[in-house]
Amino acid sequence: MSDSSVLYYFWNAGLVVKLVMLLLLLASLASWTIIFQRILFFRKLRQITRDFDNVFWSSNDLTKMYTDFNQHQAELQGIEVIFHAGFREFTRLRKQAGIAPEIILEGAQRAMRIAYAHELDQLEQHLSFLATVGSISPYVGLFGTVWGIMTSFHDISKSQSATIAMVAPGISEALVATAMGLFAAIPAVIAYNRFSNHAERLSNQYATFMEEFSNILYRQLYGSARP
Repeated sequence: MSDSSVLYYFWNAGLVVKLVMLLLLLASLASWTIIFQRILFFRKLRQITRDFDNVFWSSNDLTKMYTDFNQHQAELQGIEVIFHAGFREFTRLRKQAGIAPEIILEGAQRAMRIAYAHELDQLEQHLSFLATVGSISPYVGLFGTVWGIMTSFHDISKSQSATIAMVAPGISEALVATAMGLFAAIPAVIAYNRFSNHAERLSNQYATFMEEFSNILYRQLYGSARP
């Protein structure tokens, strides 16, 4: 094993520094797992949103579209869930006699807001973990470095003489903890910012669709009564 490899520094580090390195390694592995999962998740949602927009704005029969969606309700995601929830409530209330149009529209909007809140939670899932890893990891690594340097100087103080050859290995081992902290933090911060941007853009698309869909439902309710 090379005397400059990370494994070499790990095996020769003290117990506390080893624990710090293991903690940072686990945080990094967890971050990368989330990063790959979120990449696939947002890629799928963007495709679903594009496909839905094409189908929705080219469809002349929302009832048929709702029926088609209803056949695979458990597989719906993102904007599809919002449409399905809103039109389901709209249809249910419209079938009941004696309900004022404004109550029907309000019920559909409320159903969409509930679905929107749930989908927003899905968009923001795991982002707080990435933010935590990105902000805490450098400090955890710095703690390992400080502890390692303290241990090295304590060992030096016990010897009669101190040379570069005696000081350098301990300092190098300690600095690996800082490097691992940065290795864990930098991808997590980049991923957090990127995924936050994706989540914000999709949530804005959802909110815009809710307004546009509400206008369509309004016209269906009042179109025949108001020019």
